[in-house]
This record gives sequence, C-alpha cells and structure tokens, in this order.
Amino acid sequence: MFEQTFKNIDDILHKDAGCGSELDYVEQTSWILFLKYLDDLEKDRATAAELTGKTYSPIVEKQFQWTVWAMPKGKDGKLDHHNALTGDDLTDFVNNKLFPYLKKFKLNAESADTIAYKIGEIFSELKNRLQSGYNLREVINLIDQLRFRTHAEKHEMSHLYEDKIKNMGNAGRNGGEYYTPRPLITTIVKVVAPKIGDKIYDGAVGSAGFLCEAFDYLKNSKSLSTKETEILQKRTLYGKEKKSLAYIIGIMNMILHGVEAPNIIHTNTLAENLADIQEKDRYDVVLANPPFGGKERAEVQQNFPIKTGETASLFLQHFIKILKAGGKAGVVIKNTFLSNTDNATVAIRKTLLENCNLHTVLDLPGGTFTGAGVKTVVLFFEKGKPTQKVWFYQLNLDRNLGKTNPLNENDLAEFVALQKTFADSENSWTVNVASIDSATYDLSVKNPNKKEEVTLRQPTEILDEMRKLDREADEVLESIANLIV
Repeated sequence: MFEQTFKNIDDILHKDAGCGSELDYVEQTSWILFLKYLDDLEKDRATAAELTGKTYSPIVEKQFQWTVWAMPKGKDGKLDHHNALTGDDLTDFVNNKLFPYLKKFKLNAESADTIAYKIGEIFSELKNRLQSGYNLREVINLIDQLRFRTHAEKHEMSHLYEDKIKNMGNAGRNGGEYYTPRPLITTIVKVVAPKIGDKIYDGAVGSAGFLCEAFDYLKNSKSLSTKETEILQKRTLYGKEKKSLAYIIGIMNMILHGVEAPNIIHTNTLAENLADIQEKDRYDVVLANPPFGGKERAEVQQNFPIKTGETASLFLQHFIKILKAGGKAGVVIKNTFLSNTDNATVAIRKTLLENCNLHTVLDLPGGTFTGAGVKTVVLFFEKGKPTQKVWFYQLNLDRNLGKTNPLNENDLAEFVALQKTFADSENSWTVNVASIDSATYDLSVKNPNKKEEVTLRQPTEILDEMRKLDREADEVLESIANLIV
C-alpha cells in the first residue's frame, strides 16, 4: 500500500507547475510527511502521558495541527469536506500562516537536540512548491493514509524513502551526493564496528545513510537497556550538512529509521577553523562520503593547515583533526587521492600516515556510484599511531556495475572476511610504509597478486596476419608507383 501511495504522490507532483524534478518530488513529499509523522508522534506521546496519569502539552498549537488544517474529519472518520481547506484557500494558509508559524520554533526551542528545534530548522529552509491547492489537497489526502505508529510501519516507510533518495541521485546532479549505496555503507559500518557509547560523526551527512546504518547496527548489536537506548537515541549520532535539501532529507531519513530528534546541524562543516577544534568537540567514530570534485573558496581554505580547493581533501583534514585519539574512521574518497602528486595531496597523505594507522584501503570498481563515473576507495584508519602497514583489497567483479546491476552485500563478503586478519589473496596484499617513496607517499593501487592473462596466438594466426600486412604493403607501394607514373 505504501509503495503505491508514493507512486500516486509522484504522479500528482509531476503535473504541478511548481515541481520540475525528482529533487522537488522528494522535497515536497518530505515536509508533508514530516507533519504527518509529527501528528502521529504527538498522539503517541499523549497516549503515553494518559497511561501514567499525566497531562500532555502538544508541541503544535491547535489550529496548526494536522487534524485541524490538513485533515479535519467527521464522526464517520472521513474527511470533512465542509471544513477542509482546498484550492487557493489551502495554499494561502500553508504559505502565509503555517510555514511562518513553524519557522518560529527554531527561536523558541530549548536546545538544538529537540524535535521543536528540528521543526523550526526544516521550515526555515523549505517552501511549499506546489502551486495548485487542489494538487496539494490530493497529496495531503494520500499522505494521511500513511501511518508511523508501529516499528513495522516505520521500517517499510524508511525503505521506500531510501528508494526515493536513490532515484533522486540517479535522476541527476551527482549520484553520490545524496545516495551512497547501502551495501557499501553496511560494509563500512561492519568493519569500523562502533559500540554503544561511541559518539559517531558524519560531517558531510547528505541523506544520513551512514548515521541510519550505524543506528540500525547498534540497535541490533545486542539487547539494549533503557539507558543504552537513551544513549543511542540522544548522544550517539551527530552530523553536519551544508545543503538545505540534503539536510531535510537526512533528518526525515533518520526519523523514519527511529531517531526521534536527529542531531544534525545545518552548517558548512568546512567553515570551521581546524585550530578551534578542542577535545570536547571530538568523536570516537567518523563515517562519511564527502563530496568529491567540489571547489572551495580561498577564505574557506584559510581554515586548514594544508590549503587546497578540493573539497574532499579539506574534509579528510577535518576528519583526522576531529577524531579522538584511538578513534576509528571509514571514509570514501576518490582513488586519485592515493596517487595525485600536487603538494596538498602529498602533504595530506603524509599527515594521514604519520598521525593515523591507515590499516585498510578498499579499492572499488567504477560504477559503484550510479550516475557518478568516478572510481573511489574507502580509507579505514585509527588515530593516534603512525601507519606501518597498509592492507589493500581490490574489489574485482565479473560484471559491470550500473543502475540496473548495482553493488550488493555479497560482492563485499570476501573483503569483510579477509579484512579481519588482513589476509593476502588474489585480490588483497599488504604494503610496508617503509617501502613507499617518502617524497610522494604514493599509495596507488597496484595489485601484485593478480596475474594478467596472456593469450598466445596460434602460429597459423600469426602467419595469416603477416600475409595480410604484406598484401596491404604491396597495395600501398603500387599506389605510389601509379602516382609517380
């Protein structure tokens, strides 16, 4: 039912003049979904308060509650068409009353880790793009059918929402910007293996795939006590995101996974001066896929000891600095980071090897990121002691990856198994840092164990080729002779 509802919503958005792309569809679905989720959350909290004999004070004032402006219902439980807004009345209310009211929550919230603050943040960044109030009414009617009350409902919704994010990545701009393949994230989290009590951070949070997967991993790692559940909910997962749409999608994705008030801040991570990072600001675990290919302005570069315009290289410096001593990281980066010879990249490789134990490099095939043709690697490192050996694993698949043939967890099973003992194989090998060039710190992937298949031709084939070349040479000589005559 949920899947068909999402398809019907997209069909309505597609015909509205204000929504021109898959990005718009996700954005507009997100804010309406969020308000429906908020209504279900308030109902659950009111029920819980009632059971303990307490009075619940709603977050949202009566006139702005879902059941009043969006879905007033009669005694029969169906939409009350006499009181339900539609057409211009609905868009006027949403644009001129609802959004301004919800924006104010940011100013009045007690702290940034409350649901009230998230309401203010989301509606400060968004606007209603649906131009037709009749289309908006249809979307609201469909979203009202969705429920967020049980774990199973939230689980199904989270999967469908991630599918929408994946489609958005495939639809344009940058495939990797919004969606890192879930099997890759799952594998990175498995290898890094965070624990309850760790503070986990993604400074380029995007759609929050890493934080959602870390949440699921920890939630299912063992039977959690009430205290551990509270730690996981409130003091474990942290993120920063620069772009408005990605910020909203990230929050919505985490909420659907079961995180009530995600600790995601809407800010440019790279605007933070590395010199200002103190011990209290540091994290136990970094999981991230920072944007590659971006270029940062000179004033942003001033925040870093190694100046470069390459966004991913700045992020890597940030991640090294913000990790606690003994902290662990799994970071996706372009494979050219391992071999580029510009001064900045060489200096960052040197910093990484001297300050961290870069124990594992996973080399991924082209096509891992649908829509982004770059080749990438995953760097796994621990901060606090220099690297002595690097274990490389080259993922060699017997098929080309793409939209219809994406990466799956099974593809990475051998990597996960071998990585536990840093075993050598046809696809894996170890490099001693003492043996690499100390002028360039080149770490480019050269698999010494992969045997190149040399196909020897039959003697008859070689003779046929020689005869063919002789004939071609005779024809050329004959043409020249004719010209001279």
